[in-house]
Amino acid sequence: MDSVRAGRRAGRDRRPAAPAAGAEAPAKRRAFDFTELPQVRQLQMQRAAAEMMGIGNPFFRAHDGLAAGTTTIDGKVYDNFASYNYVGLNGHPEVIAAAQQAVETYGVSVSASRVVAGERPIHRQLEEALARIHGTEAAVVMVSGHATNVTTIGHLMNKGDLILTDQLVHNSIAEGARLSGATRINFPHDDLDALERLLAENRHKYEHVLIVVEGLYSMDGDFPDLRRVVKLKQAYDAWLLVDEAHSIGVLGETGRGIAEHYGVDPNEVEMWMGTLSKTFSSCGGYIAASRVLCDYLKATAPGFVFSVGLSPALTAAATKSAELLEREPERVARLQANGQHFLKAAKAAGLDTGPSAGYSVVPVIVGDSIGAVTLANRLLERGVNALPIIFPAVAEKAARLRFFITSEHTFEQIDRVVAITAEELDGVRAGGSAVERLLKATR
Repeated sequence: MDSVRAGRRAGRDRRPAAPAAGAEAPAKRRAFDFTELPQVRQLQMQRAAAEMMGIGNPFFRAHDGLAAGTTTIDGKVYDNFASYNYVGLNGHPEVIAAAQQAVETYGVSVSASRVVAGERPIHRQLEEALARIHGTEAAVVMVSGHATNVTTIGHLMNKGDLILTDQLVHNSIAEGARLSGATRINFPHDDLDALERLLAENRHKYEHVLIVVEGLYSMDGDFPDLRRVVKLKQAYDAWLLVDEAHSIGVLGETGRGIAEHYGVDPNEVEMWMGTLSKTFSSCGGYIAASRVLCDYLKATAPGFVFSVGLSPALTAAATKSAELLEREPERVARLQANGQHFLKAAKAAGLDTGPSAGYSVVPVIVGDSIGAVTLANRLLERGVNALPIIFPAVAEKAARLRFFITSEHTFEQIDRVVAITAEELDGVRAGGSAVERLLKATR
């Protein structure tokens, strides 16, 4: 891990040397060879070490069809815990029909930014549905969940502002903060006492202060005390953005997210961010907020103004999914029951599930990246599809398998998968530490 960090520093600090006076200029190359970058060489070394140890790459496996409670890879059916089809709407007949009808009516693309010629009635219908679910005045839909955070935070915040983020927030939030030029300070995960101290020490130094938390953290499966976060932002005259990518459709009696879970008035929060790729079985992102803010973002946010409008099929699929979420809250109840069952079974089997609250995300902490990848591969051999999360996405000692729970899983399926995971993890640990396994492979 130290070598990875050193390689990154070397890549940042590297500068081409100026030719000496009178020296002959080097021959021009057709294009730069990116294998010369230290960070690329480091990646190649990591892959070579994995190959030497006989560890297959668990990523980019192609699925043959719909990935729901089960999935098919190379013709074989697996118990699937690697897809965030939280309430089972991806593949729903009504969702498919809505997408097909939209393609027949509008084509496969709207062929322009919505500001110019890309606006369609279905865009407004989706935004109205999202605003209704979140309990806000309006919403603005963008073509990428990641870009939604980047462009919104990067556009609203500026040099002279402060952004306070939980240290485990998504990369898109970090990138938006970096783009903005504002000062960013992380507070320890879910440590609201630390957040309060940072506000007390720093609020008076900055014009605007934005607090960013997630409705449900995608790596650990826990969530913050929203009521206290709202009180803190009100007490210090700050703004609050709640990223609900993994909590809308998951938390709350009817799946309206963390505000419903805590009984918080959604209009006390400046911005609700969400993605369309999980509960809403589509692709894209959105901000649900006041009408004034949404209108401003539509007129000025680069990620909206200079991007093509969301495609008709994706727009219609998300709109129908929102309708089904409102119509069938029993899907949320099934998801929540499955999540609690998985958490209880995993703990009973002696698995380390971290701080997960047992909703849509339950990690199984392994402790090192090689062990996590090895465990994922061993599970695949046993008919279970669950993917590893490794450094640098998480700390090396916190490498884990991440299990996504959906309404489509069964208790029997969950019990079987937990038992297999516990058995195979014992086998991985019996093989020694990551260093020991690497040393064995070189002998």
